[in-house]
Amino acid sequence: MEDMSLTEMQEMQRILQEKYFQKWGGLSPEKAAHKLLWLYGELGEVGDIIKKQGNHNIMNDPETRRHFVEEMCDVMMYFHDVMLCYSVTPEEMASVYRDKFHKNLTRW
Repeated sequence: MEDMSLTEMQEMQRILQEKYFQKWGGLSPEKAAHKLLWLYGELGEVGDIIKKQGNHNIMNDPETRRHFVEEMCDVMMYFHDVMLCYSVTPEEMASVYRDKFHKNLTRW
């Protein structure tokens, strides 16, 4: 299976947002804080799996691993919602990510 691009992930989130516009209220800068709070909640669920199931189960038990990865996907979905709220494109993210990477290579 091939890697999924930021562009594909963002487009999938856009489709979900359009489908559930009436229920979720759409995306805008004013909605970003709300989406970020949901992202924090999902990160907490990831942390709970690490805390309660442990590294061994995440690495060796298929059911635990699937649950862990699913929660990581929830984190990514809300991350993309925040990007969409502020109209951050995958290209913009990639450019700044690369810049930050090179900065960090020489930081310490």
